[in-house]
Parts: sequence; structure tokens; C-alpha cells
Amino acid sequence: MKKRSSSRQNPKPAVKAKRVRQSVAIEMDLGDKTSRYCLLSDEGEILREGQVGTTKAGMTETFGRLGRARIAIEVGTHSPWVSRLLRSFGHELIVANPRQVKLITESSRKDDRLDAQTLARLARIDPQLLRPIQHRSEKAQAALMVIRVRAALISVRTSLVNTARGLAKAMGERLPTCDADQMGVQRAESLTPTLRRVLEPLLKEVESITEKIKDSDREIEQIARKDYPETALLQQVGGGWAADRSDLRTHCRR
Repeated sequence: MKKRSSSRQNPKPAVKAKRVRQSVAIEMDLGDKTSRYCLLSDEGEILREGQVGTTKAGMTETFGRLGRARIAIEVGTHSPWVSRLLRSFGHELIVANPRQVKLITESSRKDDRLDAQTLARLARIDPQLLRPIQHRSEKAQAALMVIRVRAALISVRTSLVNTARGLAKAMGERLPTCDADQMGVQRAESLTPTLRRVLEPLLKEVESITEKIKDSDREIEQIARKDYPETALLQQVGGGWAADRSDLRTHCRR
């Protein structure tokens, strides 16, 4: 006689479906106005490709609400601020060393879409293949910009002084020999009235730029004393703040 199976069976406990968040590898080929990106899944499947404006608003809209992802970008004009912005959203950033992406930059089939896919796959497999670099902090970058602005002002002043000297020579006259920071309207007193009147706008601009360079010198000195006190050691060996400007470039990496 068969035993009756119990009519009361233990129901299986309900299993709640866990929402698995796919980890994503993203590469962005940064352009001046727009940037192309490619999203890869864990398995290397392309989830999405698209373009985004190379602006803070565009990056925020596209990546601000995205779950944590590994994002690879190439070094370039926009990479410092883009990397800082994307890190603020919680993403892992890889700034690829340009020497390690020669297989892309030297490819005979240059294509932004394929470039984005290639870097995304390299970032997914092993980020160290891209030999990632670390950009300066925003504070250090701002300090370095002061030095570069000063260098640009000096370059412009040199060009104006050389132009004024060349124009004077073409008229059979010469401006007196002096350092660029001493050049100005008064140095043209020995010239003929006509030539002096023609060169006056140039020489006034030279004087104005010289004042701006002095302002930059004072700002650089304040930055060095406040944020990079180690550069003051140069003064002890006679380097002065002129030498500090060069040394400050090194310390601005942090």
C-alpha cells in the first residue's frame, strides 16, 4: 500500500532578485568642442557610444548621474579639468600616458570611434597598460598659469621692443641700448619728432606690459612664500625670486 504524500508541502522561500550593477569601462576621446565616448560592459560588450559637449555642463549631464565607472582619457588641453570633474562624481579616472597609446596615435586608420573603443578595452583589461599619469591639482595648475602668463607677457614685450628697434633702424636711426624693462617713451627722445610720434604707441605698450610683468613677479613671490616655502632656499644661495620662478614649476606638480 502506497504511502500518501503529505498534502502540506513546505513552500520554497521566495528569493529576492538582486539588482546587479554592471561595472562599466568608458573611454573618451576628448575634442575641443565635442568628445566621443564608448561604454563597455564587464564582458567587453559595447553598451553605448555617443558624443558629449566638451564643457562642464555637458560632462555633468552625461556622467554626473552614471554609476561608478572606470573612465580612460588621453592627456590633452582639457584632460586636467575633465579628470577633476569626473572624479568628483565618484568615477575612477585613468589619464593615459601619450607614449603608451602610440598604437592609436600612429595608426594608419585614424578614427575617433575606433580610438574610443580601443582605449576602453585597454582600460577594462588592465589600466596599467596605459601607464596612467597624475595631473596637477587645481591649485597648483592655477599657480603655474601665473608663471606662464608672465612668460607670455615677456614674449610680447620682446617682440614689441624688437619691432621698435627695427623700424628705427630702417629710418637710419637707433633706439639706445637698454634692458627691455627700461624701454619706454623716454628712450625715444633722441629720435626725430616724426619717428618718435610713430613709435610712441609701441613704446607706451612696452611700458604697460612691463608694469604687468612686475605685478606677476609680486604675485609669484606671494605664491612661493605661502604655498611653496621650499623655493625660498634659492634665495640663500643667491638665486632670488627670478630663479624661484623656474623652480616653482617643479613644485607646482603637487
